[in-house]
Amino acid sequence: MKEYTIYLDTIARVKSFVNLVNRYDNDFDLLKGRYVVDAKSIMGIFSLDLEEPLDLRVHGDIQPGLDSGLTEYLSASTAN
Repeated sequence: MKEYTIYLDTIARVKSFVNLVNRYDNDFDLLKGRYVVDAKSIMGIFSLDLEEPLDLRVHGDIQPGLDSGLTEYLSASTAN
């Protein structure tokens, strides 16, 4: 298992993030406080407070390309 802190502060980032994680067989959880949602569920993600960073938990072995794919979500968006 590996954990990341990610930012999904726009609708476009949420959509592209869900498209990315759905390409992998791993189980992905997004955590915010006591709430945990399936990171492959766009509806689950929109139930969280997206103005703050989220913790992403990836279960299983990290598949090739996943780390590099997540890079764009590791920092806050500069588009305001």
